[in-house]
Amino acid sequence: FLLQGHEAFVLLPTQATATAPMPWVLYAPTLPGLPSDAEVWLFERLLADGIAIAGIDVGESYGNPAGCALYDVLYDHLTSARGFARRTVLLARSRGGLMTLSWAADRAERIAGFAGIYPVCDLRSYPGLAKAAPAFGTTAEELAAMLPRCNPIERLDALAAARVPFYCVHGDRDQLVPLPANSGALAERVRQRG
Repeated sequence: FLLQGHEAFVLLPTQATATAPMPWVLYAPTLPGLPSDAEVWLFERLLADGIAIAGIDVGESYGNPAGCALYDVLYDHLTSARGFARRTVLLARSRGGLMTLSWAADRAERIAGFAGIYPVCDLRSYPGLAKAAPAFGTTAEELAAMLPRCNPIERLDALAAARVPFYCVHGDRDQLVPLPANSGALAERVRQRG
């Protein structure tokens, strides 16, 4: 279905397992080809346990404000029109980490947990500031100065204070999304915040 001209999806569990309010997972990225067949195994198990899955195509936003605003639109639609729970679990694959963590940084009260599949958590590691800058309407140099306000790895305080649990699956040989700069740094920073 479309929300403000952007493709969105909802996968609902069978009526036999559905509860109210509906527990749900916000999946990202939702782009052409994503989610993919790689998620079928996981999605089937979530649905069988009565958990809905939803997402919206925010483009290659890398966590920019426009992408976060679209997550607000999806969240508002699901919680007000469809009876979804007020708190969601984020399920981020790769650059979906940038998208979901950026949205969650200012909305900790909406987050029940974060699960990452080799999630990108730092704009510097992927896609790099030069490639991400156009999504933020800025230059790489200007984006570097904005990192404390827009880079998920630097904005974890509210989520940690809200005791949001984090779980990441990440290979230590990942060259595209290096473990130390992403899931490793995420784990270290969350632990530092108690």
